Amino acid sequence: MWIPLLALIVGLAAGFLSRLSIPAAYADYLAISLLAALDSVFGGIRAGLSRTFNARVFISGFFTNTLLAALLTYFGGHLGVDLMLPASVAFGIRIFQNLGIIRNLLLNRALVRTPPPTTL
Repeated sequence: MWIPLLALIVGLAAGFLSRLSIPAAYADYLAISLLAALDSVFGGIRAGLSRTFNARVFISGFFTNTLLAALLTYFGGHLGVDLMLPASVAFGIRIFQNLGIIRNLLLNRALVRTPPPTTL
């Protein structure tokens, strides 16, 4: 479960500490790739909390989703079809679904550990 969280922290740290500048022409590809990566990270966290996490599935899904999202945006741009918007909506829905499931799992664990209130 800690691999997705560690990957998120390392990626954020590398992004903030580097002086790497992305040209404006690649902004769409970077944006959709980041959404795909976040989708994979939150899916990995959800799987870890559900005790179904598999590192191979996470790592292969992370890179496959990110590459496929960037390629769809690239080919859509060359075909004159904006595929970034539907992909953004799809990834956004999946991210919020994963966050809702993560929240429910954490709340259920917190409620199970909390002793019942005593009545006087």
